Amino acid sequence: MTIRAVVFDIGGVLAITPDTGMTEKWEARLHLKPGELNEQLMDVWKDGSFGNISEEIVEQSIGEIMGMDQGQVEAFMADLWKEYLGELNGALAAYFASLRPRYQTAILSNSFAGARGKEQKRYHFAEMCDLIIYSHEEGIAKPDRRIYELTCERLGVQAAEIVFLDDVEANVAAARAFGMQAILFRETKEAIAAIQACLQASSPAVTYAVRSPSSGDENALEGEDCGSIDSSSRAGS
Repeated sequence: MTIRAVVFDIGGVLAITPDTGMTEKWEARLHLKPGELNEQLMDVWKDGSFGNISEEIVEQSIGEIMGMDQGQVEAFMADLWKEYLGELNGALAAYFASLRPRYQTAILSNSFAGARGKEQKRYHFAEMCDLIIYSHEEGIAKPDRRIYELTCERLGVQAAEIVFLDDVEANVAAARAFGMQAILFRETKEAIAAIQACLQASSPAVTYAVRSPSSGDENALEGEDCGSIDSSSRAGS
């Protein structure tokens, strides 16, 4: 079946989001044991991810649970968003934007209350693609089958007509089970090569595991065939 749409994740894919150490910093500042910060805020993180609470209530809840004053909450949230937003994967973002208008493009993100406004201000994702689906706006998240169904519905395509790129194995496996052509992101150049192979071949649903060339494995693309990829067609290492 011909590919008609390409869907990307944000965190770890379009945006590089390394651990900044903010959790350890705030656990030390608040005299907490390792892991205690996220344990105490578990319900806030969950509710914010599914849109059960607003960004304002998130901040209010954090202050109340952790015993922070307004200044501390503001500093905590600044550190949180710095880590959440990360830095743009410029090469991948440029490639993603270049796929229009030949293909419909969309973002499918497990997100958090406030993410749309902050990511738009920083990255202008709305100008980069046709559709953005955030978990905190829909009340469902990957790998729930319903969010893949919603993506197909809004794009007006069938699952087999979508190439999907994500850095979480469970999300990729669920997308493949739903019928999408799914690629596991590990490294930008290899991911682009795998996507291009799928677009050129428009073959049945597959999954690729895209590993960094640093792994030392010459066969960095794993999975069922999505078109021939020889050494000359790979993006390089």
